[in-house]
Amino acid sequence: MLKTILLCGAGVATLGVVTVFALASQKPATFHIERSTVIAAPPEAVFTHLNDFRRWAAWSPWEKLDPSMQKTYGGPPSGVGATYAWRGNGKAGEGQMTILESRPGEHLLLRLEFLKPFPATNTATYTLMPKPEGTAITWAMDGENTTMGKVFAVFFDMDALVGKDFERGLADLKAVSEAAGALPSVAPTSTATP
Repeated sequence: MLKTILLCGAGVATLGVVTVFALASQKPATFHIERSTVIAAPPEAVFTHLNDFRRWAAWSPWEKLDPSMQKTYGGPPSGVGATYAWRGNGKAGEGQMTILESRPGEHLLLRLEFLKPFPATNTATYTLMPKPEGTAITWAMDGENTTMGKVFAVFFDMDALVGKDFERGLADLKAVSEAAGALPSVAPTSTATP
């Protein structure tokens, strides 16, 4: 009787694992996560908070995951070649970012190398566009969906999980940028004639 129960349990477990991997195999090979907002500050003012990793503590959603996270900065203070390595608790993990492209007030491209909790290499892009009301900014992350990433995606919506962090980061970037370099208010114009 016990042998039958164990065999049935093993069969159900095997079927479960096979089902998860079958569903995971249907997930795309790459992912793209993107969020946007408009900041009432000129592109150059917003860009200063992106291009220098030392300024990220004021707005990055991941900086708050571990206040005692170890941080190491390398390369130039900002722009192409600047690096930021971190080692934190289980939530913050461990990894490094490197600025690959930097066009002031327009575009920033980073390589993200995650070591823990799961190894992965992705890219993050910040695209800034001037608007009459300030700066339209889009934050995007792209990468390959590894087998582990595909299995994770069977149970969790990565766009919703990471997108929520992007939204929080953009809201904080907006607050910091608007406080530092807000556009002057434009007085309403009157079209009435006397």
